[in-house]
Amino acid sequence: MKNNFAETAIMVTHDGLGHADKDLSHKLARNYFRTLLESGYPPKYILFYGEGVKLTIEGSPCQAELSALSSSGVSVIACRTCLDHYGLTDKVAAGEIGNMLQIVEAQAEAEKVITV
Repeated sequence: MKNNFAETAIMVTHDGLGHADKDLSHKLARNYFRTLLESGYPPKYILFYGEGVKLTIEGSPCQAELSALSSSGVSVIACRTCLDHYGLTDKVAAGEIGNMLQIVEAQAEAEKVITV
């Protein structure tokens, strides 16, 4: 089976997926990342900025899934400026802290960019 996400960057800009209450948004995010991991369709990058960085911190409903994706070779990058803004820089538990240049470079390198 071909992985059409192999050269994809997924952008996460909200603290959860969809426009729903926080519990449902978090459940959708956790399910989405788990499905990416279990389906065999991992993207090359998952990039977090804005409120999306909140999903990468300790206690996030997605911490285990994002850590597993990162361990499997997916580049999981959270924006340092955003983390600093929310006072979360020392709480990142999944992926790495990056900057906007890394996010732009990942977008430029990707064949496809998807915002969730």
